Amino acid sequence: FLVSPLQTGRIDKSYPTVCGHTGPVLDIDWCPHNDQVIASGSEDCTVMVWQIPENGLTLSLTEPVVVLEGHSKRVGIVAWHPTARNVLLSAGCDNAIIIWNVGTGEALINLDDMHVDMIYNVSWNRNGSLICTASKDKKVRVIDPRKQEIVAEKEKTHEGARPMRAIFLADGNIFTTGFSRMSERQLALWNPKNMEEPIALHEMDTSNGVLLPFYDPDTNIIYLCGKGDSSIRYFEITDESPYVHYLNTFSSKEPQRGMGFMPKRGLDVNKCEIARFFKLHERKCEPIIMTVPRKSDLFQDDLYPDTAGPEAALEAEEWFEGKNADPLLISLKHGYIPGKNRDLKVVKKNILDNKPAANKKSDLINAPKKAADASNPQNEAKLDEILRELKCIKDTMSSQAERISKLEEQLAKM
Repeated sequence: FLVSPLQTGRIDKSYPTVCGHTGPVLDIDWCPHNDQVIASGSEDCTVMVWQIPENGLTLSLTEPVVVLEGHSKRVGIVAWHPTARNVLLSAGCDNAIIIWNVGTGEALINLDDMHVDMIYNVSWNRNGSLICTASKDKKVRVIDPRKQEIVAEKEKTHEGARPMRAIFLADGNIFTTGFSRMSERQLALWNPKNMEEPIALHEMDTSNGVLLPFYDPDTNIIYLCGKGDSSIRYFEITDESPYVHYLNTFSSKEPQRGMGFMPKRGLDVNKCEIARFFKLHERKCEPIIMTVPRKSDLFQDDLYPDTAGPEAALEAEEWFEGKNADPLLISLKHGYIPGKNRDLKVVKKNILDNKPAANKKSDLINAPKKAADASNPQNEAKLDEILRELKCIKDTMSSQAERISKLEEQLAKM
């Protein structure tokens, strides 16, 4: 996959890529607590976590910070925990969800017996204590990952056979998109405490593109981007009937292959920008900017309430031990000034200390409490020496590669 600075114009074909996977990359997710860290899931059954250099890539990146191996089939979904540092969720076509402590490279929770069919999407709630999933068996499940139990579920959330999506809202309700039996696109709002009937259910149109929901918890607006559509519809979620209020539609000429959503702290508050999408066409990526027309130049408090900042509220170990915390909020009044990101460090534990049966629930729950063993200083010295040698080899290889390319150029001229 490609990581590029925000820029306009054509990207050179020789632009460096992140290319450590041996199969196609199916999903990527930027870490909410470190702007240089990105996770990727692939058809090669692995999840990899990468540290992107501060000034972007100058050479292709082939060495991930950590490789997470545990899925037996391709990994289609990766999602970082919203408030705990270094906690990453992955879901694969083996119908398993694994929650990793990236800081140690361990799988600490394995939910492999809850889904009988393909998982379409997974969403964390606001404080990361629950997840909700939409699956091919037409069920939406609300799961407590640490207790490893299903808290609520709804069969036939949408009657149609085509893919569904389900996301948590800031108030704890669940928003779903799917298809009716007559293949009409639907959206619905559910209360997880009572999943018998939806709070609201709306039918939209008969197009067959899956509706991808993008949610802004600060303004309570949901943007629906249909795959293959050329429009974005947006709705406001409120406490009063009809609960899901249609606001407007953005239309363009070209259909979208996919969509990305700018985090709130990347928006231009001086222009009253409330959302920015990155629309993927067949050959280009186009920014789409949503603004609210206001005459005043003053900071608009109602458009920009305090939003989730880049600082994690919990450490991974605290979350695995049962603590919860809401996101730490920041004000965007004077624009967002990025702080210094710390490097992602992975502490490998002693493999000999791990019990062989790591999949037992009791072991998984107790796993976080084991502290990392202090390594032998002699081994550390050896490791440092090996790392230094590796670095020398890499440097030599890159200088040789440069020399070869120069020689090739000279040959071509001759």
